[in-house]
Amino acid sequence: MKSIYINEDLEAIRASVREFVENEIVPNVEDWEEARAVPRELLDEMGKLGFFSLRIPEEYGGLGLGHMASLVFAEELGRITAGGVGVTILVHTDLATPYLTKFGSEELKDRWLPKFATGEMITAIGVTEPDAGSDVAALRTSAVRDGEGWRINGTKMFITNGGFADVVFIAARTNPDAKGSRGLSLLAVEKGTKGFSASRALDKMGWHSSNTAELLLDDVWVPDQNLIGEENRGFYYIMQNFQNERLVIGGSAVGEAQKAIELTVDYVRNRVAFGSPLWEKQTIRQRLAMLQAEVDAAREFAYRAAWMTDEGIDSVREVSELKALVGELSNKVLYNCVQFHGGMGYVAETAIERMYRDVRINSIGGGATEVMLEEVAKRL
Repeated sequence: MKSIYINEDLEAIRASVREFVENEIVPNVEDWEEARAVPRELLDEMGKLGFFSLRIPEEYGGLGLGHMASLVFAEELGRITAGGVGVTILVHTDLATPYLTKFGSEELKDRWLPKFATGEMITAIGVTEPDAGSDVAALRTSAVRDGEGWRINGTKMFITNGGFADVVFIAARTNPDAKGSRGLSLLAVEKGTKGFSASRALDKMGWHSSNTAELLLDDVWVPDQNLIGEENRGFYYIMQNFQNERLVIGGSAVGEAQKAIELTVDYVRNRVAFGSPLWEKQTIRQRLAMLQAEVDAAREFAYRAAWMTDEGIDSVREVSELKALVGELSNKVLYNCVQFHGGMGYVAETAIERMYRDVRINSIGGGATEVMLEEVAKRL
């Protein structure tokens, strides 16, 4: 379906990502799901092909593109049929790396961004804690000045890529006396730093191929230059990048819903019941047609929200609406697609069954539906 927001360059990105997904990723997802990991070789290959450089400035080896490029990239990754693979990639490209791109010092950019672009180094973002997720201002992890650096103590939970990332951007409280949102900072912690460890990998309902870890920071010391941006401005950086995060989650959810509809249309055209293909049952094809209409509308809304963000137009309401909308819609689509697959939709490790489990996180991660609707309500 053509869109006024998509130009030739974005179509070229879409085509190259789709080809890579279909040829190099989809045939392997069952093995990676069973292994509970995405092989580093895949990330290395994607980095070499330039997929990680879309949003990185040209002076650091990237293409310097905007939110529209991220959205198209995420939409195509949504077609993988294994959400854990897509989120492993997107956390590096769009949830973590932008903190350095937007707010990091020139020294850190020179040191790390070229390696982030090629996949030589992979990143993660450490915000969520056992007792604080959407309520970022309630974070308890502390960072206390110690000589020419910071001493960090705390626990981070549900950290995608946390078990293998080379650099994790940790949100910590650097001013315990300030109001919650005003006392947080971001500090880059490198893999192998003394006291920094992934205590366990979390087993999850879905996203089996994604490494999701609990991180422990036990007297972890990092130098002053590892501070991202200004001291005590971390909350505002996180809020700003949430726009990017929610856009790519929205794009991925649209891609997942579209792929599920395509798989289901193919299935019901061939599955014979009561003497004819299920596609011949009016109620099934009409319900699928309505789901397609909703996905088409959501996709166009996602493009508009990304375009607004690229144009510098305040899009907090639109992005929040998008995240709430597609989080719920992708779950609705997959519920119906499983239903139309019948018993086969309930068989473990079929693509539809896997996608049904994976999309459940879309209305939780990156801002739960209820949190998103509150952001919208504030602006009504």
